[in-house]
Amino acid sequence: MKKTTVSLGMLLALLAPAAQALTFAVNEGVSYRVPLEEVRGRYAAIAADLSKILRQPVTIEPVGDYNQLRRGLQARTYELAMIHPAHVSIQAIKGSGYKLVAVTKGYQKYTASFLVAADSPLTSLAELKGRKLGAPDEDSITAWMVRATLRDARLEPAQIQITYTRYQDAVPFFVENRLTDAGATASNALVKAWQGKGGRILAQSKAVPIKHIVASPALAAADLEKVREYLLGLDGSDEGRKKLEPTKYAGFEKFDEAKMLEIGAWLGL
Repeated sequence: MKKTTVSLGMLLALLAPAAQALTFAVNEGVSYRVPLEEVRGRYAAIAADLSKILRQPVTIEPVGDYNQLRRGLQARTYELAMIHPAHVSIQAIKGSGYKLVAVTKGYQKYTASFLVAADSPLTSLAELKGRKLGAPDEDSITAWMVRATLRDARLEPAQIQITYTRYQDAVPFFVENRLTDAGATASNALVKAWQGKGGRILAQSKAVPIKHIVASPALAAADLEKVREYLLGLDGSDEGRKKLEPTKYAGFEKFDEAKMLEIGAWLGL
């Protein structure tokens, strides 16, 4: 009888469906050069912890293409997502029921700076009307911030000749070589280098938190809170900070979802 019971238990275990893996999509933006496989490795330790917390396997899925990311979010393919471009994250919150879990420390005040040459006659954004502006990828969060800032200056993008480039580091080249009258970038390194060479900052955009972690409405509220608690606590211990090191982020913090939607309205979403 004992052997029969053990055999029956083993049979039931074999027949039981394996725990379905949860997908954690990760996007690192379009205007920086980051290999997708490198992204997968960066989050391996965090995924392993989340698997234990949620009692389901969590797999990292790097998604470099914004439209692919949007389709996945619209279809709610991703239970969790780390999204660099705030506009894509906000669209998922607004249109697909995703919840804001946390934002990334060090990226809460992401701003776009408008670069001009030291001898440029420009003194305000309004004077860009009819002139040329270099900017990162048209669908990058920086470009969205640039267009919103131009609208604040009562300029429509159509009134300026905007040249978009795949990578942010090409923007200073445009201005240096007089291909454009100004250039816009959100890279602090590029802005510092520009000022170090004597270049001027014509204006800056409002600050926007980027690199959001969002959760699908399919994820139970209790599980969402477990994920949030884990992420917010990562930088509070040596062990957690070691797991953050590959991501190159200092940690995560809460952000009010209603305020994030207000930022979306400013961006034009």
